[in-house]
Amino acid sequence: MDILRPAGGSVCALLLAGWMPAAGAQACLADSAREQVGVTVLYDPAYVRLAYPGGDVPIERGVCTDVLVRAYRRHGIDLQQRVHEDMRAHFSAYPPLWGLQRPDRNIDHRRVPNLARYFARHGESFGTGSADADFEPGDLVTWRLDSGVPHIGIVSDRRNAEGRPLIVHNIGAGTREEDVLREWTITGHYRYRPAGMEDCEP
Repeated sequence: MDILRPAGGSVCALLLAGWMPAAGAQACLADSAREQVGVTVLYDPAYVRLAYPGGDVPIERGVCTDVLVRAYRRHGIDLQQRVHEDMRAHFSAYPPLWGLQRPDRNIDHRRVPNLARYFARHGESFGTGSADADFEPGDLVTWRLDSGVPHIGIVSDRRNAEGRPLIVHNIGAGTREEDVLREWTITGHYRYRPAGMEDCEP
């Protein structure tokens, strides 16, 4: 499905030398993603038939997309339902990468290209040229790993000693907060702040 470990690459060490204060929806997402560290400890890309709406795999396991899904659900936003409804109404707008003829509410929201397309359609898209300072806590980043596999993570409100934001993601060993923004080729930078999250509290 989404990703395993990067081929032949090591993950940068954390340098928690500074904070980047955050507020509102973005702080909520950064904090809610971080809450999964030490809780989701496995990477498991198996296809699972899920309840709908609100379906999830067991909290101790998941993939990179599940980090986002769980963070948004913490604040009442169900990406499983929102992506499914958008794909049901606009199926041709989504990448035809899996040979499907119709949406699949069990898996569509757990695929990086689908989430990227949804965020581009319903949020803000900043392309691939953002400087480190342009990334706000709670922003969403997609990459292409060295193996060619897509990956996604949430920007943290913590930065390293050089001012580069950390990323909360699951790349093979459960949810972690790491200095990996520039580790792979960035393919997208998004900001999704749906109505109702502007003043949420973590």
